[in-house]
Amino acid sequence: MSVATQPDPAVTLTPPPVANGPRKWKWTRDELVRCHELGMFGNQRVMLIDGEVVVMSPMNEPHARAIVFVLQTLQATFGESFTFRPQLPMDLGQTTDPEPDVIVVAGTPRSQPPTPPTTAVLVVEVADSSLAFDIGEKASLYAAAGIADYWVLDLAHDRLYVFRDPRPEPDQRFGHSYFRMSLNGPADRVSPLAAPTASFLVSDLLP
Repeated sequence: MSVATQPDPAVTLTPPPVANGPRKWKWTRDELVRCHELGMFGNQRVMLIDGEVVVMSPMNEPHARAIVFVLQTLQATFGESFTFRPQLPMDLGQTTDPEPDVIVVAGTPRSQPPTPPTTAVLVVEVADSSLAFDIGEKASLYAAAGIADYWVLDLAHDRLYVFRDPRPEPDQRFGHSYFRMSLNGPADRVSPLAAPTASFLVSDLLP
């Protein structure tokens, strides 16, 4: 329990200056969770990116089917010693709580701590209307978090972006970017970094 104290009368308390008018409120993960519990967002899908609450578009059926196919393919590829989390929170700091379409975490589900994971061996986003965001700001975000293997499944063009080798890049929003990117079509085979001896067709992921 905290106890309020009176300020020293000899100390002048000066509020910080407000530059260029009102400042934006930066949300935290705890605040977002509390608002969810109170039902403030209704049925809207939201995520927290750098303190901003981002409202996501309603999921269409191709997007939903793609998530199912990604899950099925990755579970067959990685096996039971990994955990697969579809559209669940990922803790990348108190002001950032994305909900990637699929992440793969090392270790069985029972071995995971009772908190959202802070890293993953693979992050996959399924993009239809969100492609520019997923290969732009989201890529910078995951690179800053040290995610070594980040994929974006582009449903509009039936292709898969594979991002690797995250490094600092001051010009990017989160100060990092991926220095290797490959673009793969339906007939191309891909292998996750964490399962290099396994491979599958990009078409296995597409709806």
